[in-house]
Amino acid sequence: MQFRTTFAVAALCSSALVAGCESLSPDAMMQTGMGAFNAATLSDEEVHQMSEESCAQMDAEAQIAGADSVYGQRLETIASNLGHEIDGTPVNYKVYLNDQPNAWAMANGCVRVYSGLMDMMNDNEVEGVLGHELGHVALGHSKKSMQTAYATSIARDAMAASGNAAVASLSSSQLGDLGEKFVNAQFSQSQETAADNFSFELLGERGISREGLVTAFEKLASLDGGEGSLMSSHPGSSERAENMRAKLNAEG
Repeated sequence: MQFRTTFAVAALCSSALVAGCESLSPDAMMQTGMGAFNAATLSDEEVHQMSEESCAQMDAEAQIAGADSVYGQRLETIASNLGHEIDGTPVNYKVYLNDQPNAWAMANGCVRVYSGLMDMMNDNEVEGVLGHELGHVALGHSKKSMQTAYATSIARDAMAASGNAAVASLSSSQLGDLGEKFVNAQFSQSQETAADNFSFELLGERGISREGLVTAFEKLASLDGGEGSLMSSHPGSSERAENMRAKLNAEG
């Protein structure tokens, strides 16, 4: 078991997830290694529970639009069109009053869209974006992203500890940090493309216009930069818009 743990530490350090591994004490390195190893083997149930707790903490720290607000009413219409379940997982939607053009979805079906995104997009475009985020959930990308976020949180805490303290559970601040890491995670090119295609198919199945999926990426491409999964993805928004336009044209 010690060999497997040491290997996990080496893998974590070499992956560039955490800087300064050489400064860890042996006990802290063992704890970090176990955290990384455990993160990679988290079950669906464990990731679901972690997502529940992290999303709840994110909600507690955010300003959420009321159901009777313009944002809330728009989202209710969008949610009704997209559906409240994805592959057997109940989906709940909320709007964060935040100027960033962003949206994300965790493995437990927690879907959050920022008012900044809704301000720059019409409802059909938001449907395309949220369909993409639901794709990350359905295709297992959100689970992998949460595993990585958890591993980096454990490693950070191990470096800050005296070397003997074990990370037994995550505090509210750690859950908030975990959520931030998840929200700002970058998906791979293949994952982004797969999620785009998922949204394209989902919109078609629900009888929703796919035009918004194209124009949403065109609007994102017009921005100079930004934060969050929407703006840090590869391929770029322009290429993704072209890919979706080609798929739309191919279907006549």
